[in-house]
Formats: sequence, C-alpha cells, structure tokens
Amino acid sequence: MAVVSVRLNKDEERILDYLTEYFHEEKSTLFKKALYEMYEDVQDITFIENYIEESNIKKREFVSGDDLFS
Repeated sequence: MAVVSVRLNKDEERILDYLTEYFHEEKSTLFKKALYEMYEDVQDITFIENYIEESNIKKREFVSGDDLFS
C-alpha cells in the first residue's frame, strides 16, 4: 500500500476541513473518492472518443444539456 503526503495551503486546508465535516468522512477517504471520480471522468471521455472514432461519424454534432430536456 502506498502512502502519499500532500501539502495544502491554508485555503485548501479550510476546504478539506469543511468537506470532512460536511460528509462525515476521513480526509484520506475524501482524497480517494476524488481520485476515483476523476478516473471515472477520464474513462468516460476515453469511451466517448473511441466511440466517435470507431463509428465513422463524419460530422460531429453535439447537443447541449438544455436541448436534451426541452
């Protein structure tokens, strides 16, 4: 198991303390959750990019979230 040391400035420390209280979680748990969230985002982006490349879409058309719900 790896041990990582992180230096935080005062603002970052205040945010981490706030989130620790808000979510009733340990600081290390919050870091792990944030790590997994970012990893999921990268995996989602990679999946979408691969789909676009493999589907031979000539013209890429994107729809806003607002348009989806209207």
